[in-house]
Amino acid sequence: MQEWSEWPAKSARPPEMIEHPAIYHMLDVAAVAEQLIASSSWPAVLKQAFIALAGLHDLGKFSHQFRRMLRGEGGGIPSHWELTEILLLAHDDMLADWLGGTLTVRRILYASIAGHHGRPPDLALHGREFRECVRRHVGEGKEAARRFLDVFRDLWPEASLASLDLGQARHVSWWLSGLCTAADWVGSNTRWFLPKELNSGPAEYLEGTRLVARTAVEEAGLGGAEPCSEPLFDFVLRPLQVACETLPLPDGPALVVLEAETGVGKTEAALILAQRMALAGKGRGLFFALPTMATADAMFDRTARIVGKIFQNPSVTLAHGRAGLSVLFRDVMVEGTNAASDDDGKGITSSEWLAGDNRRALLADVGVGTVDQALLSTLRVRFQTLRHYGLASKIVVVDEVHEMGEPYMAEILVTLLKMHRAMGGSAILLTATLPLEWRKRLLATYEGSSESSAYPAITVAGGATMTEFAADERPVKGPVTVERISTEDEALQYLTQGVEKGAACVWIRNVVDDAIAAVAALRQVGIEAHLLHARFALCDRKRLEKDVLGRVGRNGKKRRGYVLVSTQIVEASLDLDFDLMVSDLAPIGSLIQRVGRLWRHMDLRPAEERPVPAPVLKVLSPDPADVRDARWLHGMFGKGARIYSLPDMWRTALVLFREGQITAPEGLRSLMEAVYAQDAEPLPAVFDRADMDEIGKGNAAKGLALQNVVNIETDYRSGGGRQDDVLYPTRLGEATSILVLARQTEKGLVPWASMGESFHQEAEEDDQKLRALWMLSEVSVLSRWLKPLDMPDQDAPAIQAVKKDWPKWKRENADILLCPVQMPGGEICKGLCYDEGRGLFFGSSP
Repeated sequence: MQEWSEWPAKSARPPEMIEHPAIYHMLDVAAVAEQLIASSSWPAVLKQAFIALAGLHDLGKFSHQFRRMLRGEGGGIPSHWELTEILLLAHDDMLADWLGGTLTVRRILYASIAGHHGRPPDLALHGREFRECVRRHVGEGKEAARRFLDVFRDLWPEASLASLDLGQARHVSWWLSGLCTAADWVGSNTRWFLPKELNSGPAEYLEGTRLVARTAVEEAGLGGAEPCSEPLFDFVLRPLQVACETLPLPDGPALVVLEAETGVGKTEAALILAQRMALAGKGRGLFFALPTMATADAMFDRTARIVGKIFQNPSVTLAHGRAGLSVLFRDVMVEGTNAASDDDGKGITSSEWLAGDNRRALLADVGVGTVDQALLSTLRVRFQTLRHYGLASKIVVVDEVHEMGEPYMAEILVTLLKMHRAMGGSAILLTATLPLEWRKRLLATYEGSSESSAYPAITVAGGATMTEFAADERPVKGPVTVERISTEDEALQYLTQGVEKGAACVWIRNVVDDAIAAVAALRQVGIEAHLLHARFALCDRKRLEKDVLGRVGRNGKKRRGYVLVSTQIVEASLDLDFDLMVSDLAPIGSLIQRVGRLWRHMDLRPAEERPVPAPVLKVLSPDPADVRDARWLHGMFGKGARIYSLPDMWRTALVLFREGQITAPEGLRSLMEAVYAQDAEPLPAVFDRADMDEIGKGNAAKGLALQNVVNIETDYRSGGGRQDDVLYPTRLGEATSILVLARQTEKGLVPWASMGESFHQEAEEDDQKLRALWMLSEVSVLSRWLKPLDMPDQDAPAIQAVKKDWPKWKRENADILLCPVQMPGGEICKGLCYDEGRGLFFGSSP
């Protein structure tokens, strides 16, 4: 045993001052990997091979180089994990005899496990450079590594790679690297794996560390959860949900596309399908991918208790940058509690380990988060494989998938689905408005297709398509009449009439400044309009959203005469129900989403109880028959004319005003295709330049996406990424800045979200509360809008006193600005103000 003491894995640290031996650490990680894949469907011999390979991830610690570095005697490059690949190749004769498989397959997997630090190795693997690397950096560690391989061969004698062909090995290389990373992160955590003296043989130590690994995996929230078969809901199911109870599912991985209008229960239908998939062995967990943090928060609140009926006491995470602000998630995150348990004791748990890093979030049994968290599993960024591994065992549900059809994000989503299928994963895609061409691409990722244009529809890639559903016994709103208005004065007059009748009204504007101006105009004529948009600090936005839901949500009260002016954020994130609606012109998909908030809850508010006789959508729009030049939208919408594609806007106006109504569900498909199909209405000649520009931008975005995504058809060493997340975005858009708003007090600057000076003492006693309040004080704005302004000096003493406690990445980010708000008046700097009623606005305070 003494020979192994010469090769430590961890440096000695107080109070134990014990160097944890490399042989023990690698057995720790192998034991964790054994737990992580215990319930997987891999053949037993492959499981043993993957466990052994995961344990060998740090073979490069048998090197002079690493030992000198650990003991403060030098070190440098190459890293120990790169030397792991070198040593595996140096002893390939032993590994070939033990593991079998072809040399190419083994080489691919050697690089996979060596790349467990988030990026693949790239050392020279041939000839003189290879031999020189072994001589200079490994030395006598080469023989120690050979003896160690004998130990592992005795512990996992049945391990075999013989069944893996080249294509499978390439796919597995991405997954195996992620498995190694997850096992190493748990196996390196001294909360569970304390440093040990070298006092027992490998077989004896393995038996003991297997017990520790079982506890560690459970406490980390990675233990897995068995599926349940009990009914999920105690209400009468709607037709779409009933259909999902009987939908035929194919063998193997499945992709289901569920298209239906808003408000018919798609989320519940997806949960029913997910439960059936889990029971059929198509996934051992679930991840809900949403377009925004707001929709992710709403989905977490909506599904928290239900997922405890799909799986037995699953671990859960809320995965996005502001997850810690969710009250329910914070409750669940209390380690060892079932904060969301129901009366039957079934519930959900989470752990500090899972919640502490978004890269780990996808490892939970059930995750809810932004789609960006999932898309990062396909980009050439560090630790991409960890995310891929976390998703591979999950049923992935992508909600509002129509919002991901722009060229850049579409390519990334297609890659995600292909990678998911390659590892046996299943997926459910939810949408209200999906162009057929986009659906065709999505189905093709699972080698499926459908020529049906029926709507609503449930389409299984390579399987059945359901287009016939039982009649819904709930009252329906019927066709929505669409009428064009050409001036803001007409909008004001229509809303005024609605208020007089006691209607709950909304005006949806495309840009924030127009929304602010509309509220001012309404108040000028005596209407107390309310405002909601994305340029409020998060604390104020949450407060306003709560108020809006309390007035015009499903169970809202005091609806009579209520008027809301909002932006696109009401399209998806809030369950609202209005009697009367005005909207700026927007692409047809967005207008269909907006109309979903008009006469929404007919079961609670039937037609005869509404203050207006029928649902009508008034659309503020120029006349599509009167096009004189490419600035057709500018006279009416100014800066807002650039928000959406000009061709999409004109075709929407032409088709919608010609039809004169939106009829759901039967009329939605034809409206979508009239705008987005390849044979859509020809554009006016004056739009040719704009159309070509749009096509050019789309092709450029698609090309960039193809550069940024990994190629799963090659192996991890060849195609893996090495960059930070910020260099490979999940979606394209203009650069934004984050303004962190602050209030001035006698004791210095405090977060805008605080409630005065009493906050300061409380925050000193609770760092977590302080961080949360600063986060709640953030508001985003396009960076180019700030360039002409003299923004607050970030080197000012009062600002530096706050920022010194920020993490380094945040302090050094020039796009994150701490901004004191002068009171009264709300001025941040000349030309930029903030107040809790209007949000962030440009100009001077009145």
